[in-house]
Amino acid sequence: MGRLALEVADIFRAYGPAWRDAQHDHLSLGQLKVMSAIEQCRSATLGGHVLHCPACEHDEVAYNSCRNRHCPKCQASAAKRWLEARQADLLPVEYYHVVFTLPAPISAIAYTNKSVIYGLLFEIAAETLRTIAADPKHLGAQIGATLVLHTWGSALTHHPHVHGIVPGGGLSLDSERWVSCKSGFFLSVRVLSQLFRRRFLEALTQAHSAGQLQFFGEYASLDDPAAFADWLAPMRKCEWVVYAKRPFAGPEAVLAYLSRYTHRVSIANSRLIAAFTGSVTMGYSPIPGAGIILREYVSCCTLLLLMQNPWGLMRQTKRSRRPSSARNAGLR
Repeated sequence: MGRLALEVADIFRAYGPAWRDAQHDHLSLGQLKVMSAIEQCRSATLGGHVLHCPACEHDEVAYNSCRNRHCPKCQASAAKRWLEARQADLLPVEYYHVVFTLPAPISAIAYTNKSVIYGLLFEIAAETLRTIAADPKHLGAQIGATLVLHTWGSALTHHPHVHGIVPGGGLSLDSERWVSCKSGFFLSVRVLSQLFRRRFLEALTQAHSAGQLQFFGEYASLDDPAAFADWLAPMRKCEWVVYAKRPFAGPEAVLAYLSRYTHRVSIANSRLIAAFTGSVTMGYSPIPGAGIILREYVSCCTLLLLMQNPWGLMRQTKRSRRPSSARNAGLR
């Protein structure tokens, strides 16, 4: 496949050094490693090998890949392996696509508290699913889920949320049989939303009390416990968005969708249109499936977008039982 006219690596090479100098107090070692890997990918810096055709005596140099999980050029094979492994785990049952989304105010403080807030998003989403599913009033079963973190929306704005693919049932509480949910209905999204909101706010308050959160700029006053409690109060009453529906095209389609986000940064090479005199033009879709809109950014904003949203897959929730256990409980 031929090289695209403009790549993320080109922007990093052109504007990265000056931007790193200006932002050196705010960049983590991990972010610097990502930038370095993408800049050097498939270049002479990483070495390479020569392909030789004995028939026509043509030589072609192929430079080595960086193999960084955030590189837009390297991770197609890794994403494919991830997809194949997840597909191998699928059981012959209905599956449901679930999404847990954070309110905008909490998303705003996640910029400077990524590890804590993204970690809580995973843990509380998984805990919510397991807790409600284990309740005999709802399902009465032990369930598992594959969760994938998205930190941006289709318009390339910061929008942390977790996608999950969940079987429509689970092992009975004694692990002896399979318990199926009602056809076409997994768990009440209203109940999931309420428990998710309560548990997340409890955990966030505990993190604040333990001094695990950092606040800067307009949020600096939230260091004070009373101010933080007042700031959280409206979020105890607003609706937290939780989605849970059967995918029209089956679980394979959801996994294929998620696999496209597990090993890359938010801006793929294909989004980039042009870069001239310090500005970058790229395409995005405000609604999935809608037409492409072009937006121009100054180069520093493009670099900020890339480095603020480097994660697709963060981690996968632990499964209390392997898929074979579920099959042994009555699924074939």
